[in-house]
Amino acid sequence: MVLCTVDRIAGTVVFVKIEGEQREGSIILSEIAPGRIRNLREYVIPKKKIVCKVLKDTGGTISLSLRRVTPKEKKEVMDQHNQENSYINILKSVLKEKSEEVIEEISKRGRIYEFFEEARENPKILEKLVGKENSERVLDIILEQKKKRIIIKRIVYLKTLDSEGISHLKKVLDTPKEIEVKYISAGKYSLKIETEDGRKGEQKMKNTLEEIEKKAKEKGMIFEIKEK
Repeated sequence: MVLCTVDRIAGTVVFVKIEGEQREGSIILSEIAPGRIRNLREYVIPKKKIVCKVLKDTGGTISLSLRRVTPKEKKEVMDQHNQENSYINILKSVLKEKSEEVIEEISKRGRIYEFFEEARENPKILEKLVGKENSERVLDIILEQKKKRIIIKRIVYLKTLDSEGISHLKKVLDTPKEIEVKYISAGKYSLKIETEDGRKGEQKMKNTLEEIEKKAKEKGMIFEIKEK
């Protein structure tokens, strides 16, 4: 997933500037939205920011899709973009006129968002750029910011006619401590996880559901994910 800014529309092809990338991207009409498109500008307007999925990168123009991006993926990319802007503003408030030089140096290494996510765990990489005192000031401000926690929830259905059904259910629903399991109604359960990292949370939920399904099959139980 990449964050883009719509640059221009040429016929039925949309050209965009990709954040952090020198090359441009292109979106053909069929990758703008599903179904028939009567007015292209209902979906893309020059200077508007959009989230796209990379389809092909052959070294020239990067082929992108807008229609294949889910609302959840769009939100995750936009949240990261907003957080990155917050990191930049913190650097500017602490470093003043020296901030542009530091921002440029960080950008050479990759995404500013990823740099600071790593710096939260390994402050030394920031300290090498701005010195110990400034590094501590920047990270103190970042740590004080309350990151929005993401709630990931799934509803599952489990049923068994086995005489030891209750015992089987307890074993099947023995999930990692981060996953909260609640009984809703006959055979229906909710699984919930709260996290600051949506991608890791989704992976954790996916792994947990796969493990539940595996255990359920071993016990001869009916398993179904009712909702996402």
